[in-house]
Amino acid sequence: MATAGLPPAGHRLGALLVAAIGGLFSPLSLACECLWEGSFAEVAFESDLVVLGSIATKKGNAIDVEVDVTLAGPDWESSPRVWLKTGTYCRPEADQFDEGEQVILALKKLTELPNDSFNPSTPNISFGRIGDYELSSCGGYWLTVEGLRASGNLVPGMPRYSHEPKMSPVLVGHVIAYLKGAASLESLVAASEEDPELEALRRNSRGFLRGLPPLEQEVAPDARPD
Repeated sequence: MATAGLPPAGHRLGALLVAAIGGLFSPLSLACECLWEGSFAEVAFESDLVVLGSIATKKGNAIDVEVDVTLAGPDWESSPRVWLKTGTYCRPEADQFDEGEQVILALKKLTELPNDSFNPSTPNISFGRIGDYELSSCGGYWLTVEGLRASGNLVPGMPRYSHEPKMSPVLVGHVIAYLKGAASLESLVAASEEDPELEALRRNSRGFLRGLPPLEQEVAPDARPD
C-alpha cells in the first residue's frame, strides 16, 4: 500500500529517472561548441573594448574589472562588468580568474539578450545585462599579465582552443605597441617564440648535470685531490 501523500514507488522511480535524464541534457551540463576565431592579435581589433586592468570583484559568473589602460574602445569604461560562463555560453569559467589578477581582455558588448537569459532564482548567474560585456572562449580573447609580461594565445599559429600555450611571455608594452600600430605582427610573433639558443643552453645544462654524481654521494677519501 502506498504511503499517504506519495505516489506509488514505481511512479516515484520513473519520475527520478526522467529528472536524471533531463539533467543530463540540461543547458547547465552541455559544453559549448564554437569555431575558433583566432589569437588575441587577430580578435582584438574586432572587439568592442580592449583593456589592461585587474579583477576587482567576482560574483556568480561575473567579474568587475578595474581598468588601468584602455587599449581600444570607449575610454570612459573604468569598471566594466564582464560576464563569464554559465550554461552553454562559450565563455571561460569564472574560477579561471582570481581577484587582484592582472589581465588584458578583448570584450564584446552585450546589445541583446536571449529569452532565457535571466533566472530570478539565481540572480548572480545569468547571460548578462545589456550594456555589460562578455568574454568569449572561442579565441584568444584574454592574456594573463605577470609583472611587465603577458602570455596566452597571443599570435597566429598557436594551438587552437589553447589559452595557455607554450610560449615566451611578451612585454606588455610590445602588445600595446602592436595594438596602436607601432609594432608589427612579425615582431610580436618573434617575441613570443622561445629563444632557440636559450633552449639549447638549457638542454646542454641538463645533460651536464646528469653526468655529475648526486649531491649526497660522498667522494672516497683516496679519490680526493691533495
